[in-house]
Amino acid sequence: MIDYARLKSRPFPAVEQTYTRKDTILYALGLGLGADPLDPAHLRATYERDPGFCALPSMVNVLAGPGFWAMEPDTGLVWQKILHGEQSFTLHAPLPAEGTLIGNTRIVEIVDKGEGKGALLYSERTLTDKATGTLIATVEGTSFARGNGGFSGPTGPVKSVHALPEGDPDTIFEHKTQPGQALIYRLSGDENPLHADPEVARGAGFDRPILHGLSTLGVASWSITAALAGGDPSALKHLQLRFTSPVYPGETIRTEMWRSGDEISFRARVVERDVVVLNNGLARLA
Repeated sequence: MIDYARLKSRPFPAVEQTYTRKDTILYALGLGLGADPLDPAHLRATYERDPGFCALPSMVNVLAGPGFWAMEPDTGLVWQKILHGEQSFTLHAPLPAEGTLIGNTRIVEIVDKGEGKGALLYSERTLTDKATGTLIATVEGTSFARGNGGFSGPTGPVKSVHALPEGDPDTIFEHKTQPGQALIYRLSGDENPLHADPEVARGAGFDRPILHGLSTLGVASWSITAALAGGDPSALKHLQLRFTSPVYPGETIRTEMWRSGDEISFRARVVERDVVVLNNGLARLA
């Protein structure tokens, strides 16, 4: 059972993380980039001597985080029933290709959906460059705690979702993930066996290990800049979306985009199964 006041005020120690250019490249490889080593857009994220080499903005999702703290017994959370519902990030300054960041996490709100209906946990993490004190990014997430409703907490407000335009998308970009992509992506920090162990995946109701949701997010965010920003990843300044279905490594992710100035509405679907895997997406380009 959740103790609302205790969980909302839960202290999180600051996390310091140093990463290198190798880590930056490994993250990009975990999105399936490098599959075409002659594609300049791939090399920009995977080859440190490329003139435009830079860290992908979506990498902020895996840096200086608190880990899977919901497993700790004092939270009162049924961690086995927690799903990642939404994610967003905003870049306040370019993410360096290497450096040391300080991450500070807090729980923004916990919404009680009712007995048997679960709870929503809204969290926020700021990332600051240790060397300069510059605020690099704000990362926000929504977790759906399916086993924790009915604790007499607030019933709102619930975040609204971005509505996609009607009609066909203006632009489509396809990226084929790699069969071993989850095994690479997990090296960027998420070692959940669901993404590597076939037996664990079958026990969770999947035919085989699934791709990390944040890897799918990374694919979509890179696809937007590849299609609409001349292949310059650093043009992306904000992205938000909802996770709606898992991806199996090896499947093709089609990102469907509607552009209105610097704002891009988008969703992503798996081509092979015609299933929407990311929805209600909004991105902003510089």
